[in-house]
Amino acid sequence: MSGKWSDLAPRVASGVVMAVVGFSAVWAGGWWFIALIAVACGLMLWELARMIAPNAGAALFQTGMLGFVSTVLAAMAPVFYALPVLLAACLVGVSLLKKDNVRFVIYCASILFAGYGFIALREDLGAIWMLWLVLLVVATDVAGYFAGRIIGGPKFWPRYSPKKTWSGAVAGWVAAALVSAVFVFYTNMWSGIIIMSILLSFSSQIGDIAQSALKRRTGVKDSSAIIPGHGGVFDRFDGMIGASLCLIVLRLFIELTPAIQ
Repeated sequence: MSGKWSDLAPRVASGVVMAVVGFSAVWAGGWWFIALIAVACGLMLWELARMIAPNAGAALFQTGMLGFVSTVLAAMAPVFYALPVLLAACLVGVSLLKKDNVRFVIYCASILFAGYGFIALREDLGAIWMLWLVLLVVATDVAGYFAGRIIGGPKFWPRYSPKKTWSGAVAGWVAAALVSAVFVFYTNMWSGIIIMSILLSFSSQIGDIAQSALKRRTGVKDSSAIIPGHGGVFDRFDGMIGASLCLIVLRLFIELTPAIQ
């Protein structure tokens, strides 16, 4: 397989492994899920540090450990202590890297708050809601990947993400809405999530573009090479970060209830 489909096979293989691990942790919940999110946050902060300060030496590993530990501590702490814990982690990270402080804080806070948002969603509303959010983002990514390559057309935001097209973006919104419709049909989830899912889908695409902008700014192709066909953990979960942050804001205004009561 070559050309524009050359990365499909490794993407699918890695995707299957990630799906098995991820869905198992989501369904198990508790410390299994917290551990998965903490590891992901730690790896993403390590990758973020590598992009911003590639010559920082031991500080790169320390920043990664900071992401892991702060996520675990925030998950253990009462809600009103979680915010200071995560913000403190961002400030400690700045002191370790001593470079590009504002950009680091913005992306570090996005990663850590998104991770905390995942944990809160799983604990507050259960596995079904968490699976809904994950599948919504996955559907957005998959639909955008195929529509962009098959249909093509005008670019969505070429300055920061030259491969993304409007056809792929719209296909992602439609796919997210269809995923939500299936969940509404089979559970007692609020029907309004079908509309809400389009906003979350768009937010996941913005998360992807924001990470692409960082890579262009730092001159790297991938955040790392941990995941074959996908690059790094940050490359794979940038859309999840955008969707999680959006859902955190929406939950301030919309009361959601468990999908199965």
